[in-house]
Amino acid sequence: MKTAPSITTLFLDVGGVLLTNGWDRSIRKRAAENFRLDLAEMEDRHNLVFYRFEEGRLSLDEYLNWAVFYRERPFSREAFKEFMFAQSESYPDMIELIRSLRARYRLKVAVVSNEGRELTIQRIQKFRLAAFVDFFVSSCFVHYRKPDADLYRTALDLTQVPPAEVVYVEDRPMFVEVAQSLGIRSIHHVSYESTRKALAALGLILTQ
Repeated sequence: MKTAPSITTLFLDVGGVLLTNGWDRSIRKRAAENFRLDLAEMEDRHNLVFYRFEEGRLSLDEYLNWAVFYRERPFSREAFKEFMFAQSESYPDMIELIRSLRARYRLKVAVVSNEGRELTIQRIQKFRLAAFVDFFVSSCFVHYRKPDADLYRTALDLTQVPPAEVVYVEDRPMFVEVAQSLGIRSIHHVSYESTRKALAALGLILTQ
């Protein structure tokens, strides 16, 4: 009976797995309330340009020009950006799980995520993600975004591992399915406990 290849590499989403989302609908709603913006209008404009921001084709300032500062506001651009950056929080148990597994099994770790450049860099620095992540395959760096399968192919090229040696942890079911279509074993992340058990079932066991 053929045994499964050993796991050498973890692919990880960031928002919803290691950290809270960077700029999702709930945060935009909070921003609209805080700055007294028309949420529906902001959402309409956001939806027209946000994918360009995530692909690294618009800077944060350019995105905000279209989504927020298309008219004069009683608050500054810097105040709004400061609010955006302040919303991110970490999931310490997930970060510790990945750090521990990486050290124990000498794994490569690659982030595979959709996010704009300024948010990506700020979150990497604020939460010291580079201390345990070897590769950042973010949409803003490679100029395409999930569910484009090329994002995963780029991660495979950069890490130089075959799909069978990878486990991908992702909170969005469709993105899990895309990775699986490329032969990447994938875990739909729902909670720390369910993901810890799923990783343990694949042989990546966290010692107590």
